[in-house]
Amino acid sequence: MYRLFIANKNYSSWSLRPWVLMRQRGIPFEEHQVRFGSTDNRALFRSFAPNGTVPCLHDGETAVWDSLGITEYLAERHDGVWPSDPKARAWARCAAAEMHSGFSALRNRCGMNCGLRIALVEMPDDLRRDISRIDEVWSEGLGRFGGPYLAGAAFTAVDSFFAPVAFRIQTFGLQLNGAATAYAERLLALPAMRQWYADALAETFREEGHEREARASGTIVDDLRAAVV
Repeated sequence: MYRLFIANKNYSSWSLRPWVLMRQRGIPFEEHQVRFGSTDNRALFRSFAPNGTVPCLHDGETAVWDSLGITEYLAERHDGVWPSDPKARAWARCAAAEMHSGFSALRNRCGMNCGLRIALVEMPDDLRRDISRIDEVWSEGLGRFGGPYLAGAAFTAVDSFFAPVAFRIQTFGLQLNGAATAYAERLLALPAMRQWYADALAETFREEGHEREARASGTIVDDLRAAVV
């Protein structure tokens, strides 16, 4: 059976991508959570990942690192990871790759912290552009391929790559158009996403780097996480 190494569910957007893809597509795996350390995460994660980051998938003696690498590895072995229609598949791969390599303002200013609700202190132009582009991509996919998911009727890898954005929208109250907002709500309602969210809220470990990033991004108006013990 596959073994998927991830970090804290409250923080790790990269870990979420293959996790939710495999859960929603019914691909069995063993979950191995290794929480972020307080100092050198790379040294810790090098014990299971060649590049010292999460996520990392183990298939027997084979280690597959990086969320996009994991996705393609799974696509070679399981139907439905990417859409079957060639046009939808090409679009989905481009959209997922854009998410994988872009949207730096959204990542840096609105880090994933599932259990918090934060009022942004400002909306700089680079963040506004990223949100506008998310809106555009989601609206295009939903309109072009008929929904309810980005590339058609089934949840595929492109949806998993944008799943962390749904948590960011929830945390920061980001505003999108009606179709895009409904899509974010649809993602959050998925059984796998609900499980991830419940697990994230139950975590009691706090990593100061991520907490500091959250405080810098705006005013924390609610903290729904279990208390630190």
